[in-house]
Amino acid sequence: MRSYKYIDAASAATVVTTLVLFVVAVFLKGFTHDLLLEAGVFLVSVKLIIMAHKNGVADAKLDQRLERMEKMLAAVPGVGKPDTSGSTVLPN
Repeated sequence: MRSYKYIDAASAATVVTTLVLFVVAVFLKGFTHDLLLEAGVFLVSVKLIIMAHKNGVADAKLDQRLERMEKMLAAVPGVGKPDTSGSTVLPN
């Protein structure tokens, strides 16, 4: 499973832009208290992207599990193919 497919272009652009601004702040402001604020902003954006990546991986795993369950249900005699129309059908 390739992990980079869960990181979209907007997330990558956010990290790169925040990193560039952080590096510019280091050279313009030096190692002061404001640098800690810039580092915090960078870490928050990275953390959000990591969380989005984890959600993408978990979603893919959940989809795989649901597909396996559908195949198992389809193999059970009398059950047949599950209803994917979204409507609830009660048995008679």
